[in-house]
Amino acid sequence: MGLTTIIVLASLGVSALYAVLIYNNLVRLKHNVGQSWANVDVSLKQRHDELPKLVEVCKQYMRYEQATLERVVRARGAVYEASSRGDLRGLGAAESELRAGLGQLFALAESYPELKANESFRHLSQRVSQLEETIADRRELYNDSANLNNVRIEQVPDVLIARLFGFHGFDLLQFAEAREDPDIAKLFA
Repeated sequence: MGLTTIIVLASLGVSALYAVLIYNNLVRLKHNVGQSWANVDVSLKQRHDELPKLVEVCKQYMRYEQATLERVVRARGAVYEASSRGDLRGLGAAESELRAGLGQLFALAESYPELKANESFRHLSQRVSQLEETIADRRELYNDSANLNNVRIEQVPDVLIARLFGFHGFDLLQFAEAREDPDIAKLFA
C-alpha cells in the first residue's frame, strides 16, 4: 500500500468518525427536545386536573360570573386538545386564552371575601399559580432545547448529516404574555 492510499483511508476513517459524532449529537438534541416537551406536558396535565376543582369552588360563590367560569373551562379544553395533537401554535393561542381567563377569574375573586377565605380556593389557586410558574420554567427549557436543535441542524457540517438522516426543526412554544392588569371595572360592567 502506498502512502496516498493510507492517507485516503485515514481521511475516510476520520470523516466517518466525525459524521458519527455529529449524528450522535443530533440524536441527543432531538431527544432533549422530546424530554423537554414531556416535562411541559406533565405540568399542563397537572394544571388541567386542578382547574375543574378551582372552577367548582368558585361556582359556589360567583353566581353572577358564569361567563368568566365558562371562558376558563373552554380554554382548558382548547389547551388539552392542542396539547393532545402536539399542535404548538394552537397550544400557544389556547394557553394565552386560558391565562387571560385565569387572570380574570383571580381578579374577580377579589370581590368575593367568602371565596378568598375558603381554604379550598386558597389551596387550589396557590396550586394553579405554582403550576403556572412550573409551566413557564419548563416552556423556557423546551424552547432552549428546540432552539439548540434548530441551530445545529442548520449549521455546516451538521446540516449535511441532518438532511441525510431526516432530522427536522421544532416549533417554539410561545404564549402571549399578559402585559397589563385586567380592568376590574370592565369585568363588572
